[in-house]
Amino acid sequence: MSLVDLVLPLALGWPLVLALRSLACFYNQSPVNQPVYLTWAWVSAPWPALLLPFLGEAQWTMDSWLLGSLWELDAISRAWLAFTALLWSFSALYARGYFAAEQQKAQTGESDAQRRMMRLAVLWPLTLTGNLLLIIAEDIASFYLGFALMTFAGYGLVVHTGTRRALHGGRAYLILAILGEGLMLGGLLWGAGEAQTVTLPGLREGIASAEQGVWMALLLWLGLGVKAGVIGLHVWLPLAHPVAPAPASAVLSGAVIKAGLLGWLNVLPLGVLEAHGDFAVLGRFMLVLGLVAAFGAALYGVWQRHPKAVLAYSSISQMGMLTALVAMGLIAPATWPLLLPAIVLFAAHHALTKGALFMGTGLSEHPPRMPKVLLFGGLALPGLSLAGAIGAGMVSKWSIKSALYAHEHTGLMTLLTVAAVGTSLLMSATLWRQWQQWGEPGSNACSLGGWLAAIMAALLTPLWLPLPPDSLEFPSVSEWWGLIWPYVAGVGLVTVGLGLLRRWPVSDVRLPAGDAWWLYASWAAWVLTRVQAQAENLSARKKRTVKACLRAEQRMMRILARIISYEVWMRQHTSGLMMALALVFALLMLL
Repeated sequence: MSLVDLVLPLALGWPLVLALRSLACFYNQSPVNQPVYLTWAWVSAPWPALLLPFLGEAQWTMDSWLLGSLWELDAISRAWLAFTALLWSFSALYARGYFAAEQQKAQTGESDAQRRMMRLAVLWPLTLTGNLLLIIAEDIASFYLGFALMTFAGYGLVVHTGTRRALHGGRAYLILAILGEGLMLGGLLWGAGEAQTVTLPGLREGIASAEQGVWMALLLWLGLGVKAGVIGLHVWLPLAHPVAPAPASAVLSGAVIKAGLLGWLNVLPLGVLEAHGDFAVLGRFMLVLGLVAAFGAALYGVWQRHPKAVLAYSSISQMGMLTALVAMGLIAPATWPLLLPAIVLFAAHHALTKGALFMGTGLSEHPPRMPKVLLFGGLALPGLSLAGAIGAGMVSKWSIKSALYAHEHTGLMTLLTVAAVGTSLLMSATLWRQWQQWGEPGSNACSLGGWLAAIMAALLTPLWLPLPPDSLEFPSVSEWWGLIWPYVAGVGLVTVGLGLLRRWPVSDVRLPAGDAWWLYASWAAWVLTRVQAQAENLSARKKRTVKACLRAEQRMMRILARIISYEVWMRQHTSGLMMALALVFALLMLL
């Protein structure tokens, strides 16, 4: 048995052990012995999984698990597992400092704080376990189990505070999650039944050759797209992130949202040259919606007042870019071998930078005791990298640019470059909102350490991400300006915009976070009103029908009573009637 075979059970089992421990501590506590939930052992939940990607490739087959499972660490899943486990590790360290005050309240015996900390300590490792399982799963049942566990355990992270706004954000999250689960499950069952397979590679091949494969792919794209923030299904992001705690937002936007993207890579026939032309039509549809998200979310997000809402729209915009790139695997399959490593690097870099940015919102609310300018400079670093101006962001943008230019897709690259200006606008707007909402000092060493580690890992992503050799290309100095200018343009637009707002204030511009959610809610209210009116109408008709039936029944009963009274009279006079009848017959015979 190899080392990787020993680490795998620990990677999936250790978070479950910690969740059970937290649950046991809550129910076994005493007034004089209050448990500490976010211990260093709790922080270590992702550490075994962090070892797996760097131990090499492996495959596990277990016939007795579900319908027969296939788990695998290949080039893509190793890289995905590496950045996912790393982000969970930094976020857990950050959470230990972020929730220190609430933990102290729980230890003093405050019941509400105890329940909140217990839920967090249990649901955090459960969400992590689901996230890890879906990454290594190559069979349909394990993938869906991990996805569902991550989804529904993650609900508890969104509603942690229990406020009215948190419950509203959690409701939006849960409604969209159930919709996505239904669409995804329909696509999985349809495709698996058509292809007669229980594995994701078999499902992907079956979809590529099936007559109705494009409809299966559409169901799966939409179902997984709820997590990936596909435009129209994205509305939970700007409602859930502002109300969730900062460490929860970090993993939701950095790791959980990427589960949808990984699902696309696993089930869609990307790069399959033999796939029929309908998949190209689906790819063009995906491309258009991806670009709409990339530009629309940027334009809408800059008007948000809460920095976490701005970051949520930034995630929608970035995932729109990734959606457009994934679409190229259906439109132009020949580009896929070059695009795939660039997409994985993009996803890894975005996960860590977005995690660092959300952690930064918690630091600006309760900053550590250090010079404000120095801390503010640190807050700007991940935004600079996300916009492609420094570090791994520059390498990620160049990898995508090289792959698209190699196959002469210059139009898409131009659009994505312009969309990067929107990223710069959103990062600048985030910093501005954080500056406006600067709070009182309160962060500790754990929060600061988790945040700094996430920034360093994000900036240096290409150096540690376990991708195949020579799959990434670093830009030359002569190409730097072509990569940096969108950030400069975005900063310039923000500067001009702030100057115009100072001269002509527009204080009444308030675009609600959630955008289309409120439209959906009004439609739902309209439908429910109509349904309620129809229900009341049917109820009134039912009452009228019941009354009419009762009246008819009463008439029938009176008629029956009269008939019965005749029957009683006839029974009493039977002999006389028979004699009269006999006499009548006799007279008739005489006549």
